[in-house]
Amino acid sequence: MPATVMSPKKRFPVTLSLLRRIASPKKALAGAAVAAATAGTLLAAAPAQAASDASQAQAIAKKMIGDSAQYSCFAKIVDHESDWDVNATNASSGAYGLVQALPGSKMASAGSDWQTNAATQIEWGLDYMKERYGSPCGAWNFWQANNWY
Repeated sequence: MPATVMSPKKRFPVTLSLLRRIASPKKALAGAAVAAATAGTLLAAAPAQAASDASQAQAIAKKMIGDSAQYSCFAKIVDHESDWDVNATNASSGAYGLVQALPGSKMASAGSDWQTNAATQIEWGLDYMKERYGSPCGAWNFWQANNWY
């Protein structure tokens, strides 16, 4: 026979197994809360990782460009085009990457890792800007007048 406890207010017997069944959902909720908190932590880490990737891409660009004025122009374009996301894809045009190459596969001329490597995308973008506009600042001047480059 299960052990019983007398309810202090009603004075009726309550079995321990009933108490355990009542307590179990609380444990389940507590477990779910911990799981949700953990998932939230993992989800919150994604923006931090993206910020880290962006910082790395910016450092690579600074090193590759050298001149602070030209880097500033390049950075303004990339800020507008992709927010420093190497995987950025324009849903309507299909443009891809930091510099929004169209089609993205054009960047393969700078390296086979063009889809994921910031340095490859930056190299291609710098070559494109120099060839078409003379420099990143030439590209930025065009971008300001046209909202594209």
